[in-house]
Amino acid sequence: MQYIYLHGFASSPQSAKAQYLRDRFAEVNLPLHLLDFNQNDFSHLTLSRQLQQTAAEFPADPNSVTLIGSSFGGLTAAWLAERYPQIARIVCLAPAFGFLSHWLPKLGETTLHEWQKSGYLPVYHYTEKRKIDLHYGFILDAKNYDESQLQRPVPTLIIHGVRDETIPIQASRDYAAQRPWVELMELDSDHSLGEVLPQIWQEIQQFCD
Repeated sequence: MQYIYLHGFASSPQSAKAQYLRDRFAEVNLPLHLLDFNQNDFSHLTLSRQLQQTAAEFPADPNSVTLIGSSFGGLTAAWLAERYPQIARIVCLAPAFGFLSHWLPKLGETTLHEWQKSGYLPVYHYTEKRKIDLHYGFILDAKNYDESQLQRPVPTLIIHGVRDETIPIQASRDYAAQRPWVELMELDSDHSLGEVLPQIWQEIQQFCD
């Protein structure tokens, strides 16, 4: 079994979650492969690019990959599970279901119009600790993905914080309610899930056994 971690939007393999889980996997002698979706070109990030980058890591055998995805990486994992028979199971940590519907209203119509007109929007990158221009193609690409199409019954564990103000937990509740193969665990945490990492590791171990 190959284990791959998919980090969140404007994050990196250096995130606290990624490093914590990599170390826990190493303690049980399992390598956790941390992908870097930035590819030294965060400005031209798209969901499609993340799907292509991750799929290039898959072996040929079906049911040979476990994906662990955080936020936008969790959304990425769900789309990969829909499309690739190599995926045996996925773990989604505060997955970014309905990402555009949560993010774009916070930007406001004026900012959106200026982004579309200029082509780029400065977005804070949590690892770089600075703003980096993101191309409007990110939005155009994301609009091509209709989450109602995610219907392949791949065993799925969603862990989401009830105090999440970035992606409301209702997004995961709605997703799980329509898909009996999805297990939703609600924890007392925010979007980062930072204070519940030991519990997340315990749940991942049980789910993957």
